[in-house]
Amino acid sequence: MKQKANKEQWDLVIKPNDRLLTLDVKEIWRYRDMYVLFVLRAFRTAYKQTILGPLWFIITPVLSVIVYVAVFGGIAKIPTDGIPPVLFYLLGISVWGYFSSSLSSTSNAFVTNADIFGKVYFPRIIMPLVAVTVNLLSFAIQLAIFLVFYIYYLSIGTEITFHWQVVLFPVLMLILAMMAVGFGMIVSSVTTKYRDIQIIFTKVISLWVYITPVIYPLSMVTDPKLHLLMSINPVTPIMEAIKYSLLGAGEFSWLWIGYSVLATILLLIFGLMLFNKVQKSFMDTV
Repeated sequence: MKQKANKEQWDLVIKPNDRLLTLDVKEIWRYRDMYVLFVLRAFRTAYKQTILGPLWFIITPVLSVIVYVAVFGGIAKIPTDGIPPVLFYLLGISVWGYFSSSLSSTSNAFVTNADIFGKVYFPRIIMPLVAVTVNLLSFAIQLAIFLVFYIYYLSIGTEITFHWQVVLFPVLMLILAMMAVGFGMIVSSVTTKYRDIQIIFTKVISLWVYITPVIYPLSMVTDPKLHLLMSINPVTPIMEAIKYSLLGAGEFSWLWIGYSVLATILLLIFGLMLFNKVQKSFMDTV
């Protein structure tokens, strides 16, 4: 009987991964159907049991733009580098909203999906990827709204300049997505043991928007030291590059974009190491 058991061959062997810095792309591809299933489930349940349903993807940014135009443009008189305030705020809100939503969703990957992780096996890294994909769908809707207003302002003769760097838009958004995944995996790994980190991180995201040129142009920060400090924020060069490419306002610097790419790579490496370390035993602590 023992000899027969030794001759058995298994199609799939599930065992802990002892290497911290590893990403099994083949395994992720093998579970692509589950990835698609999770994306569809998350998208369908985002506004489940709501009256307006997916319309909230449109209503939320429109309401935010109205408030921003009234408060920051009308009352605070914050300049928008000569760009129509609606376009300036709508683009900023859409890009930042995608980053912050992806970051928030990814940082909850372990805690939110603890029940699923405890019942069935699949590569845990799929859940952070699901988070950025689902938020990409809502971002696409908001970007479509932006393009409608963009075409409108062009049709009435508003001078809006876009540069060739617009072809880099998908790459810039990919950098933001990967930055959110890396940062989110770090927070998600830590919060499996220390839940109050999630509360602190929620506040950090709320404050992070104010050190990112979303509601104001970076050009209005004239103090060199403060300008440098804000540029160290890895989201700032990406945000400015997107505004520059689509609206002709903002700053485009290959050096600072390279810095953001480097920061993203380091966050991904560190996040993946923590994620791989925690996933082996997180069910005992979550």
